Amino acid sequence: MPREDSLREKLDFWRILSARALSMFCYQMLSVAVGWQVYSLTGEVFDLGLVGLAQFLPMFLLTLLVGQVADWYDRRVIVALAQALQAMGVLLLAWGSVGGWLDLYHILGILLLLSSVRAFEGPSIQALLPNLVSKEFFPKAVAWMASCTQSAVIIGPALGGVLYVWGAQSVYGTVSALMVVASLLVVGVRRTHEIASRQKMSKESLLAGIAFIRSRPAMMGAISLDLFAVLLGGATAMLPVYAKDILETDTVGLGLLRAAPAIGALLVSLYLARFPLQGGVGRKMFRAVMIFGLATIGFALSTHFWLSMGMLVVLGGSDVVSVVIRSSLVQLSTPDEMRGRVSAVNSMFIGASNQLGEFESGMAAALLGVVPSVVLGGVGTILVALWWMRLFPELSRIERLKDLEPTPSSLTPPR
Repeated sequence: MPREDSLREKLDFWRILSARALSMFCYQMLSVAVGWQVYSLTGEVFDLGLVGLAQFLPMFLLTLLVGQVADWYDRRVIVALAQALQAMGVLLLAWGSVGGWLDLYHILGILLLLSSVRAFEGPSIQALLPNLVSKEFFPKAVAWMASCTQSAVIIGPALGGVLYVWGAQSVYGTVSALMVVASLLVVGVRRTHEIASRQKMSKESLLAGIAFIRSRPAMMGAISLDLFAVLLGGATAMLPVYAKDILETDTVGLGLLRAAPAIGALLVSLYLARFPLQGGVGRKMFRAVMIFGLATIGFALSTHFWLSMGMLVVLGGSDVVSVVIRSSLVQLSTPDEMRGRVSAVNSMFIGASNQLGEFESGMAAALLGVVPSVVLGGVGTILVALWWMRLFPELSRIERLKDLEPTPSSLTPPR
């Protein structure tokens, strides 16, 4: 019987992993197709910014509700339904492309709907994962998830670009079909969480995730450290400028530069999936963030293409170490009935750091110049890591991820 349970556990995990991988590939393909179609329709760079805003705003506004739903309802059903609804929404884009009635406002409206549904998928999968695998295997599971994400970042845009040769509808049709497959994979998962007792929704229940994180110094330190590291070290936002004006390369070179961080992250995540982090993981997280800062400085000062590529590979690899530690810490230290709300807040921080990081990089570059702004960002990342070591000594003292235990709280609802 234990052998049967172990086999079922592995099967459930690989179904979720495959569904998540398909979803990430679809998102990357969709981003390429929508961006190209919008720019072809309007020719306005500002409209591309509206596309980004339409994808970020629903996630930000729905964060608290998403977490509550993920704790009160079956997370498998939430994920499967979200993917099925996304398939239908993308089918609308395909229909509009074939029918010729799709314009900027239709695209933005459909993107708002898609992003609203997508907001429920990520946190629900994150919160569901600890229910599918053992605590000992969990860091490996996170590393495998990170590998899928980076593979999607590398391959997804290229595949979307190839399919776009036959028109935007070919990309949308493929994405819609793959999202249906992903949804069916999730439906086949047998294990789920014990659903918390649903009481009247209140301000306290909605804000419980934020309050829980604030009451756990190590968790707060890990999430905020990652936030500021990405916020300050936004070298990737300046890649078009570096490619054209500093490294003097073409669009192929720009593509390689964009892929470099994902390649580094993929290689390291595959290594961590095979050889999980052992002792001193808290200190290793701080070291990874400082290496991220040093790689940012190295990239900023480089005037040689392949050296810049190498710095970006190191940057991506160090970042994924921080991602695996933070994700494992957040999920393994949180009671199951709170994981949805905590995961939703964590996802909001990640999304905010990426979006605001690009904005901060652009503002700093406009004020200080491109190279000084990126150097300053790398230095700031290192200083934040050193400061955080003093502010959150609890994070430094974490030794092994498998020793983490959910910590009960007065915020945890009664069963």
